[in-house]
Amino acid sequence: MASRRMETKPVITCLKTLLIVYSFVFWITGVILLAVGVWGKLTLGTYISLIAENSTNAPYVLIGTGTTIIVFGLFGCFATCRGSPWMLKLYAMFLSLVFLAELVAGISGFVFRHEIKDTFLRTYTEAIHNYNGKDEASLAVDDIQTKLRCCGVQSYYNWTSSSYSAEYGIPSSCCSDLNDCKPEDMRNMTIAATKVYQRGCYELVTSFMETNMGIIAGVAFGIAFSQLIGMLLACCLSRFITANQYEMV
Repeated sequence: MASRRMETKPVITCLKTLLIVYSFVFWITGVILLAVGVWGKLTLGTYISLIAENSTNAPYVLIGTGTTIIVFGLFGCFATCRGSPWMLKLYAMFLSLVFLAELVAGISGFVFRHEIKDTFLRTYTEAIHNYNGKDEASLAVDDIQTKLRCCGVQSYYNWTSSSYSAEYGIPSSCCSDLNDCKPEDMRNMTIAATKVYQRGCYELVTSFMETNMGIIAGVAFGIAFSQLIGMLLACCLSRFITANQYEMV
């Protein structure tokens, strides 16, 4: 019995070290998710309002998930240091829930990416049609057109369907050079066509989504499957600790 205990102790020490390192990395992941959620809420709220037909809680989901991961990452370190089998099993169960949630979210985002594009097309078209230069959707349109250097949905011509254009012309956020955009010029479609961005915003946004969706999905699945490593380490450590305690009796 004594020799077997001597054999299991190095294994337990090794597993504890690996699980503490993993828990720390897991904790860092939570911090990153929390930061992304806060950043998304503060800077991407207008973009999200155009992509989603209804108000979305995506930033809050990231903030909540990040906070939960931070708490359980610390719990995992505590459980590992304490060497408590039931705490380690609870930690493994939480990791399995995180794995399933991330897997479902990653698959859903990849499968429904075309619906997201269709929703963006519909909501962006409606935002241009109802543009007034003051509400949240209008400010989001201005922000997108200025930052992406684009105009309209497919082109600047989409602004002819807006009631705003009939009175004020194409918004100044479409101007390629603000110093060369006079209000009277923007009301004349022939002149405005030479002073605004030629590419539509829908093409730029969707091409970005198509280019990066594979990378985003790969990272999401990679993070999800990394939870399996933590589950395996926690379960193995719990088993060895339990066996070691049994042998000592």
